[in-house]
Amino acid sequence: MKVLKSLILLLFLSLSGFAQSNKVIVGAESTNEYFPILKNKRVAIMSNHTGMVGKEHLVDILVKNKINMICILSPEHGFRGNADAGEHVSSSVDEKTGIPIRSLYDGKDQKPSPETMDSFDILIIDIQDVGLRFYTYYITMARLMDACAEYNKKVIVLDRPNPNGHYIDGPILDMKHKSGVGWLPIPVVHGMTLGELALMINGERWLPQSRVCDVTVIKCKNYTHQTLYRLPVAPSPNLPNMKSIYLYPSTCLFEATPVSLGRGTEFPFQVYGHPNMKGYSFSFTPRSIPGAKNPPQLDRECFGVDLRNIPDEEIFKKGFDLSYIIDAYKNLNLDDHFFRPFFEKLVGVSYIRKMIMEGRSADEIKAMWKDDVEKFRQQRKPYLLYAE
Repeated sequence: MKVLKSLILLLFLSLSGFAQSNKVIVGAESTNEYFPILKNKRVAIMSNHTGMVGKEHLVDILVKNKINMICILSPEHGFRGNADAGEHVSSSVDEKTGIPIRSLYDGKDQKPSPETMDSFDILIIDIQDVGLRFYTYYITMARLMDACAEYNKKVIVLDRPNPNGHYIDGPILDMKHKSGVGWLPIPVVHGMTLGELALMINGERWLPQSRVCDVTVIKCKNYTHQTLYRLPVAPSPNLPNMKSIYLYPSTCLFEATPVSLGRGTEFPFQVYGHPNMKGYSFSFTPRSIPGAKNPPQLDRECFGVDLRNIPDEEIFKKGFDLSYIIDAYKNLNLDDHFFRPFFEKLVGVSYIRKMIMEGRSADEIKAMWKDDVEKFRQQRKPYLLYAE
């Protein structure tokens, strides 16, 4: 019996060790790889509340290690991550460290001022992305890469896993629809980390005037594109859990319609509904809450669909799924008044709206971007840092 107990204990310990050794290690944790580059340099950082190393923010670690921190550049939702989507965010000072926070959402061109660019030597980018073309953190990175290329500044990307990194789906952006929610010719779900995207931006000469930025990527460890990485911190106010992150590629399209996707509730991006939708027993009422101060259909009871019980595996299988938006379009019977011009900015092409209005199925429309997915899969290969 003692031998059996010993064997069980040994097996448990070995499995525990295996699990521990295969825990994903984000780029920010590998300080031995990038601290030497920062020595005697003036350093800026683009990060937010997701820039955690365990229970400590990277900014606090850098300050503790006597790195000369000049400023923090804050993206959409602000440095603390509590602002609404696209909301004006003022520049300020980080209360804990006293480091100036220069907002990139202060009403200007979302690039740092010449004074800010002259104040540092190296820019660190450490932020948790979710791997979608309309999620704006990669656009902020690209704009900062462009500014750093202009001013001959080095960029270090501390890579983090992509929670939607296990697949590619959706059409490649037609650049005539380029906008603040679609900046690069990539599919809706691109399946790349920010580090890989940074390398691709350089390699494909996607910066204005084909500029190239001096980029070093500090890789994640124990990560592949098939790793289902669960985010330890919600990346923005309306992506509170993994279900919302997995449904986000499909439900985000409701942003360009009168239909509510649950902003102003406890389950944003996990439901959809409208006061005039018929035949549904599920209902919800959007309220004004932090992170969704003025949500669509504010204080109106919306009838529709609760997606929270769909198994993750089914969401993965369907990928970028137009069936939800087709369902709402047919139910409301609003014709041209259902879609807003913002729809093309989100989907990135002109044909999807037309095909939905013609009554085509989600599968018929999905077949249209099959070639896009394969083309991009081949195009991105030279820039992948992790096994597919």
